Amino acid sequence: MRTKYKPVQIALHWLVFLLVVATYATIELRGYIPKSLPQHQWLTLLHFSFGASVLAMMVLRVFIRLMYVTPAINPAPKIWLHRLGELMHLAVYILFISIPILGVLSLYFKGDAWTLFTLNMPVSFEHSLLLSKKIKSLHELMANCGYYLIGLHAAAALFHHYCLHDNTLLRMIPGKKGMNTQGKKSPLTQK
Repeated sequence: MRTKYKPVQIALHWLVFLLVVATYATIELRGYIPKSLPQHQWLTLLHFSFGASVLAMMVLRVFIRLMYVTPAINPAPKIWLHRLGELMHLAVYILFISIPILGVLSLYFKGDAWTLFTLNMPVSFEHSLLLSKKIKSLHELMANCGYYLIGLHAAAALFHHYCLHDNTLLRMIPGKKGMNTQGKKSPLTQK
């Protein structure tokens, strides 16, 4: 019985994590730089590009997740805790697919020229600054919620590892170390 996610799933998980961190970092850092400096525009371009990369990788993650069976948690958690975990994963997928889509739509309806990975992107023929601002506000609200969801996701993984002593966290850690199917530490992880 498989006790870890497939290497491609693990790699995508951590790549998305790094892209999300980069996306948040660029927009936060941009706030400290005056709009008149070229670094402000450079960070904006990076924010757009990292955000689009998050979208692409999250869509890929959905397809890959459907291809493979999720490894069991050992020892198995209570059913309500398992369902709560499924709900959290669903929220993560919805949020980090929706946020970049909303960001792109806000730029599309704004009507100003913008680039993604230095490529000129299309804009709406009928711009609507009001619609663009509403979409951007929703984008920012959901992105702010993302901070809390990421923290909750990480806290849950640590709770499983240190309090419940199951293999939830170890299933997503790269490498061969982990727990066996009975939920006991493998000889590789013992000190």
